[in-house]
Amino acid sequence: MTDHDIRVLDDSQYRAAHTLFRGTLHYPPAADDGWKLAQDSYEPGRAFGAFADDELIGTVQAFSSQMAVPGGAVVPHAAVSRVGVRVDWTRRGVLSALQRAQLRSFVESGDVVATLRASESLIYGRFGYGVATRYRTVRIDRSRAKPRTRITGRVRLVDLEPGEQLVRSLYEQVAPRRVGTIGRWPAWWSMGLHQPSRDERPKIAVRSSDGEDDGYLIYKVKPGVHDASESKPTTLDVIDLWARTPEAWADLWLFALGVDLVAEVTAEGRPVDEPLEWLLGDRRACKTTAEEDETWLRLVDVPAALSARTYRDRAGTAPVLIGVRDTYLPDNTGTYRVSADGVSRVTDAPELVLDVDTLASAYLGDVSFSTLAATRRLDVVEPDAPARADALFAVPEIPWCGTFF
Repeated sequence: MTDHDIRVLDDSQYRAAHTLFRGTLHYPPAADDGWKLAQDSYEPGRAFGAFADDELIGTVQAFSSQMAVPGGAVVPHAAVSRVGVRVDWTRRGVLSALQRAQLRSFVESGDVVATLRASESLIYGRFGYGVATRYRTVRIDRSRAKPRTRITGRVRLVDLEPGEQLVRSLYEQVAPRRVGTIGRWPAWWSMGLHQPSRDERPKIAVRSSDGEDDGYLIYKVKPGVHDASESKPTTLDVIDLWARTPEAWADLWLFALGVDLVAEVTAEGRPVDEPLEWLLGDRRACKTTAEEDETWLRLVDVPAALSARTYRDRAGTAPVLIGVRDTYLPDNTGTYRVSADGVSRVTDAPELVLDVDTLASAYLGDVSFSTLAATRRLDVVEPDAPARADALFAVPEIPWCGTFF
């Protein structure tokens, strides 16, 4: 018998859950104006609490969303956030119980996948989450950048209130074209754009060509000291940048690099394959300061997830039989025949066997089955099975999400 129980939270308990979560990150409770923004992000039935003697000791929640998968399909997605267990209750099964309840709720609500951003990398693999996308952080020395081209369209600043609706519309048009992107819920935008302090609010620039908007940039400028020493340089931080075309993408970056009285341009969470260096006269002006895991993906419904995406049709590539193990959602356990024509569940013996978190890492195409085999993350039964799986799961573009939550 456990000494705690798991319950769905109601709106009278959301603030306590929010305070508990912030406490696990060593932050104080949100002030009233900050809580007003956060309150609207809680969805009925999507937040859980762990209780001991009616005292809240842990919490987890999710936002309703969608995810783009290889081939152009978009599947129901749960964005998991605000996971925390009170420090005096850690390592007593509370998080495991919360995860079990949440995963069962995803099955019941029809979510095909779930994702999260992990504060610690050793926690979530045991619950079936695997690293499926990566991002990089860049810093550009503006004095050395010397862009090789100029803006060809029109980039204009827009006010925050009308700009919010504009960028939301552009994001919804552009983002699903890239594998790994997710739908952003209304509270994501309000919390990101409408901070309590006006000094923290970002600026919005929109690019257009022939009278049609085709991309946007959200950024903040952090003032420094404007003197020769540059001991505290003024920095322009690119927060969010999406474009419908390569031309729009280039113009928006050129706009960011062209803002006067700025020493550095920085951006966190950008695609690892974004060709920023090729815009610059001195490519060494752009430094990758970090490359990190981004999306931790959980396949909630393995048959539906495998069937939703497409597979590369390469001449001579035979199907592969993949055996999946899933401790937390055992209905997913089984063997799946994957071919260019689709996916079916079979009773045949598998040709390679892996845990559901490892399959999640390979699902969007960021890591190959051969790499996972070489690092002993899966069991190879037939020696050529990883190569066949590589060919079938290959994608033309590195997956990327671009949304932090």
